[in-house]
Amino acid sequence: MYKINRTYINSILQVLLKLVKIISIVAGILAILVIIISFTTLPFKGIYWLGTSSLKAGPTPQYIVVMGGSAMPGKSGLIRLYYAAMVADEFNEAEIIIALPGDIKDTNSSIRLMQKELEIRNINPDRIILENEGKNTRDQALEIQKIILLKKSSIIIVTSPEHMRRSILSFEKIGFEHVNGTPAFNAVHDFELIFNDEELGGKNRFLPEIGNNTQIRYQFWKHLEFEIIFIREMMALGYYNLKGWI
Repeated sequence: MYKINRTYINSILQVLLKLVKIISIVAGILAILVIIISFTTLPFKGIYWLGTSSLKAGPTPQYIVVMGGSAMPGKSGLIRLYYAAMVADEFNEAEIIIALPGDIKDTNSSIRLMQKELEIRNINPDRIILENEGKNTRDQALEIQKIILLKKSSIIIVTSPEHMRRSILSFEKIGFEHVNGTPAFNAVHDFELIFNDEELGGKNRFLPEIGNNTQIRYQFWKHLEFEIIFIREMMALGYYNLKGWI
């Protein structure tokens, strides 16, 4: 009986070792692919597609919907508000809806700070509506539907590029007929970040000079970030699709 159990255990261990080897090989191949892709323009093109593929010409927006990002102050929240203020200046009769869960009675809550940021940018507070109940994109769309009673009303969504496609599809799914968007792309430097390593002095002269290589210093790492964002958003789109939310 002991020999049978030992043989059975050994066979299980062999199967597990083979499985670990297969997983390790697959993980290694994926890691190499991720690194190779980071040296191409594909990661940026993926984010650009998410941000622009659902945009279309439409009527003048009656509502500007700012989808809440990170807590305030935060990178995604501030850049969305920057773009929202520009859109609000262009369409000065449109009302602005800020969608972010929070306590509107607390003047220091993130949703209230988003409102203050728009007011700092000379947006009339009478134009601003706060939607503080929705916990995700689908929920926010449903809550905004309670504010915008007419589904024929035209809206323009301001959100991060990677979030734009899911947002527009979510609003269209619940019946809004005229949905467009303004993706809040980050601006790029208008000057070259090139320097001469030798002029800066320092040690380790045997290290390679990187002053002229912005791809290694910046682009590679940014593209790695884009890949993670793209994969996450594609999984979110797949989940929303399976749930029938888009």
